[in-house]
Amino acid sequence: MSIDRFPVGLEVDVAYPQFQVHLALLSATQLRFEIKEGPFARTETVDIQVVALGNGLFAVSWQEKDGATVTNVQDYDRGQVHSFATLPGGQFLRMTGTMAVTRPAERALDARPARNKALVRDAMTSLFQRHDASAVDRLYAADYVQHNPGIPQGRDALRALVAKLSPDVHYEPGLMVAEGDLVAIHGRIRGWADAPQVVIDLFRIAHGRLAEHWDVLQNEVPATAALGGIAMFDPDEAARSGAS
Repeated sequence: MSIDRFPVGLEVDVAYPQFQVHLALLSATQLRFEIKEGPFARTETVDIQVVALGNGLFAVSWQEKDGATVTNVQDYDRGQVHSFATLPGGQFLRMTGTMAVTRPAERALDARPARNKALVRDAMTSLFQRHDASAVDRLYAADYVQHNPGIPQGRDALRALVAKLSPDVHYEPGLMVAEGDLVAIHGRIRGWADAPQVVIDLFRIAHGRLAEHWDVLQNEVPATAALGGIAMFDPDEAARSGAS
């Protein structure tokens, strides 16, 4: 992963158990911190080295004027900073704090919506196009919660359901909307009921897996010219919305 996704311009308040720090990410090479109260109170601009560790995760390290060295693991997906500091006298601090954004980054860098949409699309096509029951363990959380009253709880039940699907069951993904840890996908499924159905599935994602699911299904009604002729589902809607 490139440091190009480091959120330059972002300013956050980080609340550690013992004090609060204001961080301003001035560039990919400089950071300003401000500690307003307590024995460590001061403001300083430091040269930093940034290493991209993964999705929304960066290691940021620097040395301060008094010789203190600090390494922050900044986790923008979870809104946390894990800080490791060695003070001039040799004292070593390990702290975890929560982030509150006070100024957004210069450009939107949250990659979660795109990653989460890809995860949901993978799940829906793996299970309901290819009928791959083995994908359940890869894509769904161990404590997966199901809000469809017609399907029992848990991964085991979902795996068994997919293994027994009729060959006639086929899902077509449509447009998708994602924000934070939630994804909604509009689609059409054939062979699930007597008539083709249009469905909206809503998922909550946690730690890179599908953790919770809601859905609403409706029998597809053919479009009629008298009522405007617009179909309930269009296979091309995914491409038009950038969901494919």
